[in-house]
Amino acid sequence: MSNSTFRQRARYRFDNFMSKGGKSIFISLFVFFLAALGLVTVVRSLVHWTIPAQVQHQGGFFHQLYVSFLEMTDPGNMAQDIESSPWYKLPAIIAGLAGIVLLSMLIGFITTALVQKLDDLRKGRSKVVEDEHTLILGWSEQRVVEILRELVLANESEDNPAVVILADEPKEEMDDFLALALPDTQNTRVVTRSGSTSSVTNLQIASVETCRSAIILASASEEADTEHKNLSDARSIKTILAVASARGDEELNIVAELYDSHHHDIVQRSCGHPITVADANDVLAKIIVQTSRSVGLSIAYGEILSFDGCEMYFYGADWDGIKFGAVQYHFPDGVPLGVRTADGEIQINPPLDTVLGDDTEVLIIADDDSTIDFQKAPVATARDLPLKPGRLQQHVENELVIGWNKKARIIIEQYADYVLDGSRIDVIVKEPADELRAEISELDAALPGIGLQLHELDPLDIDSLSEFDPAHRDNVIILTGTEDQTAEEADSHTILILLLLRKLFESSDDGDAARPRLITEVMDSRNQSLLSNAGVKDFIVSNKLISMMIAQISEEADIKRVYDSLFEEDGSEIYLKPASLYFEQTPVEVSFADCMGIAQKREEVCIGIKVKADERNEDANFGVDLIPEKNRKFTLQPDDCLVVVAEDET
Repeated sequence: MSNSTFRQRARYRFDNFMSKGGKSIFISLFVFFLAALGLVTVVRSLVHWTIPAQVQHQGGFFHQLYVSFLEMTDPGNMAQDIESSPWYKLPAIIAGLAGIVLLSMLIGFITTALVQKLDDLRKGRSKVVEDEHTLILGWSEQRVVEILRELVLANESEDNPAVVILADEPKEEMDDFLALALPDTQNTRVVTRSGSTSSVTNLQIASVETCRSAIILASASEEADTEHKNLSDARSIKTILAVASARGDEELNIVAELYDSHHHDIVQRSCGHPITVADANDVLAKIIVQTSRSVGLSIAYGEILSFDGCEMYFYGADWDGIKFGAVQYHFPDGVPLGVRTADGEIQINPPLDTVLGDDTEVLIIADDDSTIDFQKAPVATARDLPLKPGRLQQHVENELVIGWNKKARIIIEQYADYVLDGSRIDVIVKEPADELRAEISELDAALPGIGLQLHELDPLDIDSLSEFDPAHRDNVIILTGTEDQTAEEADSHTILILLLLRKLFESSDDGDAARPRLITEVMDSRNQSLLSNAGVKDFIVSNKLISMMIAQISEEADIKRVYDSLFEEDGSEIYLKPASLYFEQTPVEVSFADCMGIAQKREEVCIGIKVKADERNEDANFGVDLIPEKNRKFTLQPDDCLVVVAEDET
């Protein structure tokens, strides 16, 4: 039996009651008000019964109650007791003072409760009431902005679209940042909520059960160390499992950023939903290698990966037994470059005589899904132009890689699949660590077909850099961005190297003809124009390209399989091949349909034109024009290119 006193027990119960929040406080104030009103009323009634009645105080108990209520709620009503005896003035004063105190407390309580409610609303604790929205889980300032920008473009033709962001960041800070970084979201509503992404309760607040896709962002950058990447993967896996639990049995398209390939298998086995894993380093490394094979390819990829321009879609129709080669001329907007069969198999650049069944979809590159329209009759025809015999001849290559980061190993391994035996790759690093020396030695031993050598020197020393004769290399690739560098620092370092290279190129005896293909990364897309002015014909915008891809995959999961096929050396990829390879004589005036027809004679799909004269003109998209109108005429010079989907670069 407890030895506590009655006072202690009463105090304990009162504390528990008051700790329940605003409702308890309001009830307490109301009870105190009634108690004070009752006390004042009793005193006035006693005075009324014992003191000779006065005119203004005629009436019984309820009249005294009413007068007391008026004096408590409005002290100005005490004026009715000015002519009364002091015995009436005493309860009037008590009523006025009690009313002032209690009503002040009530006003303070209401004000505090209102402020707290507004604060709760700013923090976004209410449930999101949306359907078919895109759900972004996690926060990365640059990644979120790029993904949102793409989703806004993708949603232009949608009715009342929404994107919901759930992140472990203050809602006010997210809203303020997005208001500055992306002030115009057109018809797309962006809703933010603050909370843990691995909490089922928070996911339900973000309406994960009604969203059409979920994008899970990594909490570590591409250049973070292994420890931080593993921590990021662990958080992403927890979020994936929470999403699967909150979603239930209804299938959801999930796009997640994971760094460790072993973690890919874990989430695929443990989650009952289709999960697409985006590995930024792997994708960007492959794009860098492919870009080095064709000047201008990064511009084409930048347009294809973005919703601002042309994109890839799957489209089905009543084909009536048409063949793949013929169907390319039956779309006013867009060019089919592959097919998806009923069993889900995707073929890029299939044989021209492939018959399209009723359950077959074409993979088409078009301006927008709303502009795709299959016509029974062809919208253009190609002339039967003679194909110039012969193919491009490969040669032993001499590559220069300046810098080293997480992508470098993949780049070198990919190069081994493209170049001829006997090719050489020199790597320049200012202060290589012992681990890097060992890694390059291991790669050199594993790739006997190419010569790989590490050189320790400062790439910002123009005399040391000139010893490697960069002007006479086939490709110069600049890799920046390490664990201890911000995006701005990495891009500044890149620009300095580019200025030195341009000076070396200008001092070369061969002039512009000696310039190699120059490829670099841009960590911050705002620096793209600076790199273009520094003489870079191809550049890779790291965050932007990956964000574009994530946005597209969230709209259509199978697009990831398309990119996996295009980025691999095996199968068909996108190349820019000179017009002189196709036409007997140049310059030649042809329509885009003619270019499509002559590319088919090489078992290729032509999806665009590149004009060399405009390759430094940003306003002309650096000379790259994808899916132009099929009857549009071009006068092609020998160095102009066809943008084609082909099995090899020859």
